[in-house]
Amino acid sequence: MTTYGRAVPWQPDDDLYPEADGLVDHARFRDVLGRFASGITVVTATHDGVPVGLTCQSFTSVSLDPPLVLFCPSRASRAWPLIERAGRFCVNVLAADQADVSHAMASRGIDKFAQVGWRPSAESGSPVLDGVLAHLECTLEAVHDGGDHHVVLGRVQHLQVDREGDALLYFRGDYTATGQSNV
Repeated sequence: MTTYGRAVPWQPDDDLYPEADGLVDHARFRDVLGRFASGITVVTATHDGVPVGLTCQSFTSVSLDPPLVLFCPSRASRAWPLIERAGRFCVNVLAADQADVSHAMASRGIDKFAQVGWRPSAESGSPVLDGVLAHLECTLEAVHDGGDHHVVLGRVQHLQVDREGDALLYFRGDYTATGQSNV
C-alpha cells in the first residue's frame, strides 16, 4: 500500500546557522554543492501504456530493512506526476558513456524515448534503459515536501546489475565519470 507522509519542517537555530533565514545566495549554493559528485540516474515508469522518465542526480539508498531508496524530482517536472500516478518506477543507473541519455531524458521533448533504447522491466513493466549499469524496480512508499522538490521514497522490489563499467557523474556543473583519475 502506498502511503504519503508529511515531515515536520526543520526549524534552524539562527545563532548556529546565520544564513538559514533564506539569505543563502542560489548561485553560491549551487557552486558549493557542485563540489559534491553525484551519480546520474533516470527514473522511469509507464503511465497509461506510455513510457515516461526524468533525469535525476539526487538519488541514494536509505534503508536495508526494508530496502528503500530516495530520489528528489523537481516540483516543475512534467514526468513526476505521471510516475507518481503509476505508483511504480524503475531507477536506471547511467554508465559513463550515457551522457546523451541523460540529456535526452532531461529534455522537455514530447517523446524522450524515441532516442533511447529500452525494454519493459520484468516486475513492473517500467522502462529499463539499454546500456545502464544497474536498475532498481520500486513501488512508491512515501512522498514528502522538499522545498522546490519532492522527496520520494521507493521500496525496492527487484534490482539487478546490467553490466560492468564506470558510472556517469555530475561534478562542478558538468559530466565526468568514475575512474577518471588516480587518487
